[in-house]
Amino acid sequence: MADKGTLYIISAPSGAGKTSLVAALVEAVERVRISISHTTRAMRPGEEEGVNYHFIGRDEFVRQVEKGRFLEHAEVFGNLYGTSADWVAQTLRGGDDVILEIDWQGAAQIRKQLPEAVSIFILPPSLEVLADRLRGRETDDETVIQQRLDGAQEEMSHYGEFDYLVVNDNFQRALHELSAIVEARRLVTARQSARLAGVLANLLAKH
Repeated sequence: MADKGTLYIISAPSGAGKTSLVAALVEAVERVRISISHTTRAMRPGEEEGVNYHFIGRDEFVRQVEKGRFLEHAEVFGNLYGTSADWVAQTLRGGDDVILEIDWQGAAQIRKQLPEAVSIFILPPSLEVLADRLRGRETDDETVIQQRLDGAQEEMSHYGEFDYLVVNDNFQRALHELSAIVEARRLVTARQSARLAGVLANLLAKH
């Protein structure tokens, strides 16, 4: 049996630090890859096509949905986001772990299709800290920031639907906890027995 990767769903309210934590996790742990979503939103300064997102038009996005090319898709703040089903399946078959950064609605869609996926929710330590982080980005005006704060509590109310809960108060501590989840999942018997097939055969061989 091949060593198949694990699919991780990571959700958080905007400003909780999810993107920075996931980027650091990929740097710290081998064979972890981030799924690059397709989106209809405009590219922000500093972003790159195929690195941060695959930026496509709304009409093309709708066509991809009709063809069943997305594992999940959702509309957030007027923009469409979707995850490529083919890329995720191929990467997992290759033995790499895959991280999906999606909201709670997308997470619910994924769990229905792939109940073996592991889900993690990242919380800020307080609403005050969340507001400070959003304002510190200096990418949104106060109206958008208030919309994000209003939506944050709705998002966070779904924390109980996730397997793991991490609070991003201290960045290094939160990163350690994320890494521990990934490393522990790699030690489950199903994955280890595939990875250690030769060792197990030798240990159990009749001599």
